Amino acid sequence: MIGLVAATAAGSAAARRLADAWPERTRCYDEGPVRTAVERAFADCDQLVCFLATGATVRLLAPLLRGKAADPGVVCVDEAGRFAVALLGGHGGGANALAAEVAELLGDGCTPVVTTATDAVGVPGLDSLGWPVEGAVAAVTRAVLDGAPVALRADAAWPLPALPPHVGAGGGAGGGAAVSTDVRLYVTDRRLPLAAREAVLRPPSLVVGVGASRGASADEVLGLVGETLEDAGLSPHSVTALATVDAKAGEPGLRAAAERLGVPLRTFPAAALAAVDVPTPSAAPLAAVGTPSVAEAAALTAAGADAELVVRKRKSAPAGRPAMATCAVARRRPRGRLAVVGLGPGARDLLTPRARAELRRASVVVGLDQYVAQIRDLLRPGTRVLESGLGAEEERARTAVAEARAGHAVALVGSGDAGVYAMASPALAEAGADIDVAGVPGVTAALAAAALLGAPLGHDHVAVSLSDLHTPWAVIERRVRAAAESDLVVTFYNPRSRARHRQLPEALALLAKHRAPTTPVGVVRNASRPDEHVLLTTLAELDPRSVDMMTVVTVGNSATREVAGRMVTPRGYRWQT
Repeated sequence: MIGLVAATAAGSAAARRLADAWPERTRCYDEGPVRTAVERAFADCDQLVCFLATGATVRLLAPLLRGKAADPGVVCVDEAGRFAVALLGGHGGGANALAAEVAELLGDGCTPVVTTATDAVGVPGLDSLGWPVEGAVAAVTRAVLDGAPVALRADAAWPLPALPPHVGAGGGAGGGAAVSTDVRLYVTDRRLPLAAREAVLRPPSLVVGVGASRGASADEVLGLVGETLEDAGLSPHSVTALATVDAKAGEPGLRAAAERLGVPLRTFPAAALAAVDVPTPSAAPLAAVGTPSVAEAAALTAAGADAELVVRKRKSAPAGRPAMATCAVARRRPRGRLAVVGLGPGARDLLTPRARAELRRASVVVGLDQYVAQIRDLLRPGTRVLESGLGAEEERARTAVAEARAGHAVALVGSGDAGVYAMASPALAEAGADIDVAGVPGVTAALAAAALLGAPLGHDHVAVSLSDLHTPWAVIERRVRAAAESDLVVTFYNPRSRARHRQLPEALALLAKHRAPTTPVGVVRNASRPDEHVLLTTLAELDPRSVDMMTVVTVGNSATREVAGRMVTPRGYRWQT
């Protein structure tokens, strides 16, 4: 919950704008003295937005501070609404991200102010990755910021954001030349003795399978889990779930244990667990719940394909009574991540916030050289860029999937929407179930052109590529003829190139058999880019020689008309006829 505190009429008006936009996320503290309001919000909420002077906010917050891990994130907005300042809890409390959200909501005149050093220079903060981090976090972060060599030692390749090139020097998964340094960053689920300038990131790598007799207590389950992890030299901070059989889904001790660990309790059918090959099956659970293994089989099943059983089944050892709990530990195989990102038609303000976030999240970016050039300034230092020229789509798709399979966080970029005549199709045809995939939509060329033309896509419409490089012309011709006979608005992609001249005239001729010569046609070249050109003409007057591969051609249907210099296709409402 976000607490909103204001002291003036202007502040209260701005707070109401946030409350109206985020009714489920916010709570207004607008009664009584401001000091009391801040104290109540600080105690109740995960985050605060104070519409107060920074000095006043600091003085009000000072007596309330408990520690970095416990304090809420606080954003301070000035009286004129010019700045949203991340004042407290930039990473842990989410204030940096909240400042950006608040500034965006309050309008163009508001600027987010973030002073966290890592964010200021584009380096991912160790405490902002969503993973537990232990050790000398400040010392390692300082070395990263100062450009000093930091040895990166990872047990496996995890899809982390890009780190600067000097992180990795000294060997390990980061690569680089061997350089002597006492600053080290480990990525491991193993317990380590850490020196003064060492830190460790805990990846989400472990699943604990648990079996329990009826009435087993949470204390017994947690005691067993803790002892098992400690004896195996594993960190509880890397545990992502407890897992068991469906028959134990309602067992209070298991549910309470998962809640106290802060992880979900995942359950599986007995038949699914019975099919898992385990080292220590037993007749007792087979008789009780229908599977010869609960702890080992559940751990392996929850950990996914290619999981490794790192601790075999162990029993609890309560004094003076039989064991009521068992557990085993499996390690997940790291999964790489492929984000297929649509960059939009070219204008920076048409690049979506989600696309920006994925570019910042990636450690590897793959794309056509001219598209990579559009967003290179948004990439974090150390991002590995794999770019190639026109005509290498299949190679880029295979490269992106291979990098994801190697465990990296990959962004495969393309113009417009990545799923429309772009890279999503060849990439997903290559990608298997062994990697995570995220699709990031973008503004397509058809939509960017339509916005400039007016409203040509107001009713049913179709997009057709006139490139016969991969699709036979006979197939394209059949599709254009069907669109013509169906009276659909048609947007032509790839209408004409240096080597292809006949396809557009032939396609227009097919449409002309079913549409009047006066049918509006919109021609948009380089939509949203500096050399953008927009032409509204007719089916009879369009000169195909004015069209190239950077152009989108939109042909109206029988109802499309020109209104005040704009191309409009009626939606079909009765009151418009």
